[in-house]
Amino acid sequence: MAAPPLAIVVWLFFVPFLSSAHLSFLRDGQWSLQNYALVWRLYKIDVLYTLGISLLSLALVIGIAALVCGYIRIVGHRAVEFLFKVPLFVPFVVVGHGMRVLLAPRGTLNSALAQVGVVDLSDPPSIAFSWIGIVISLVWKNLALAVLLVLGAYRAVDEPFLEAARNMGASTFRQIRDILLPMSAPSLVVASAFMFTSMLASFSIPLMIGGGEPPHMLMVDVYYRINYQDDLGTANALGMVSYLFAMGVAGYYLRTITARPL
Repeated sequence: MAAPPLAIVVWLFFVPFLSSAHLSFLRDGQWSLQNYALVWRLYKIDVLYTLGISLLSLALVIGIAALVCGYIRIVGHRAVEFLFKVPLFVPFVVVGHGMRVLLAPRGTLNSALAQVGVVDLSDPPSIAFSWIGIVISLVWKNLALAVLLVLGAYRAVDEPFLEAARNMGASTFRQIRDILLPMSAPSLVVASAFMFTSMLASFSIPLMIGGGEPPHMLMVDVYYRINYQDDLGTANALGMVSYLFAMGVAGYYLRTITARPL
């Protein structure tokens, strides 16, 4: 019974992984580390840039989801829950285009702020084409999945724990901080692993929102390396760097779920 899903994993992940690893060590038909040396020389700042944006976006997503899901779990507001799940059904390309329209120098946001005198449209701030725009877009897109995962973990916490906290005079924030968060910590780790790998592999949003000048996120570098320089070796080396980060997170995730008591 396990053979069909295992075959799909091998065909769609393991075989492409081995192929990518093989090509990353080839340069002009010869085995070499030149591709990785080129990645270190040209793209080490992009690697740090990608990690920084992914970690910052992850921290914001988990922080917002922890508070919003706590409010939904304790107060029980169905409309708020529905609104926070809407981004789950919006494609990444649509998010990228929508954020370009919203956050552009003369986009919807600055135009609205100009009506109340907050922004001068003759010299408007440019949020869309910067790392701030990428972070805002990634947070908005991934927040729905985070809410889905965190809210499920919060709802698994038995009501008597929250009732006891309320009887002791705990506020909503204290119930979230002292009851829901500690008892849902393993599920938050799982959600963080999913979010981080998703952000690390983001392509359409950084391509549409990020500025034209470096640094770029790694998947954008892979795209440029393949389509504009026809350099599969360096592109696969960049992909292997992303694989290593993702495998590190996946290893931590597997260790977390296997350590949980049955």
